[in-house]
Amino acid sequence: MTDEQEHASGGIMRIMALIDGSIYTASVCDHAAWAARRTGASLELMHVIGRRETSSAPSNLSGSLSLGARSTLLEELATLDEQRGRLAQERGRAILEAATEHLANAGVTAGHRMRIGDLLSELGQVQDDFDVLVIGKRGEAADFATMHLGSNLERVMRSTGKPVLVASRAFKPIARVVVAFDGGASSTRAVEAVARDSLFNGLSVRIVTVGEDRSATREKLGWARETLEAAGLVVSADIVPGEPEGAISAAVENGAADLLVMGSHGHSRVRHLLIGSSTTALLRSCLVPIMVYR
Repeated sequence: MTDEQEHASGGIMRIMALIDGSIYTASVCDHAAWAARRTGASLELMHVIGRRETSSAPSNLSGSLSLGARSTLLEELATLDEQRGRLAQERGRAILEAATEHLANAGVTAGHRMRIGDLLSELGQVQDDFDVLVIGKRGEAADFATMHLGSNLERVMRSTGKPVLVASRAFKPIARVVVAFDGGASSTRAVEAVARDSLFNGLSVRIVTVGEDRSATREKLGWARETLEAAGLVVSADIVPGEPEGAISAAVENGAADLLVMGSHGHSRVRHLLIGSSTTALLRSCLVPIMVYR
């Protein structure tokens, strides 16, 4: 199989890892390195400097300031913006260099790039440059005390069309995978990806469908199991009662799984866990990394 054929079949050829200098940066690098080693994919780091990091624009220059005072203040702010921009870029380079060195110490070579602008806009411009995106559950501005997720994570999850690997706070060896399967289109694509991608070779897989035990449900679950077994994976499959968030969380708790795989949309309530107003529910409660397929 040529590189072009493998890429067309959906194999992971290129991994992009978003880093911001937060406590999750090392974990993002470690999860990306794990994926790169298992698949032979290339790895690139990306750091995006937001406009707010380089601007000190005033909220209001009208009214009480004279024209001369406003001009002087604008000149001072322009100088300050230049200094802030230079410092932000120096910090960005330092973050990328430290992450590259961290990966090199782990035996993984990575390229890197730095962009300035809105994260989603900059990410949209490089969508064709990667097959899987790795991002931390929280960024440097996240409130760890409240367990809120990073705002960028939610924006990225809603906007990107590529699979996203959401890194947990610290990387741990991955041997057992839970696949949340509801028979919908994106969870079907998730099963097909697990069967296809070398990322999952040699891992044990448990397929979990949440709902009532019905013949139609068993039939769909049987397809998923047969698909993964045909790929040579060791597979178990269960239909579990309850609400999706609680049932899926229980399936990965207490060391039962090292990675959760799921689709971003479904025809059942599972889709609300990652899309819409309750996006944060499962990501917040799940302590293992999550691979999400569109």
